[in-house]
Amino acid sequence: MNNWLYSLFFIVLGLVSFITGEVVTFVMLGFIIISLNNIHITLKELLTVNKEKADTQ
Repeated sequence: MNNWLYSLFFIVLGLVSFITGEVVTFVMLGFIIISLNNIHITLKELLTVNKEKADTQ
């Protein structure tokens, strides 16, 4: 997903959580999404490094 889609997703979740009164849930979901995004980026970097090592052998 692009960064603007993440922003749109957070805005929609924020509005829904504010209306329903579940602000703490919104914050926790934000932490989870940020953590999963960081894990995804790290795994992609590891994959590219491993592909480069495999190509040189």
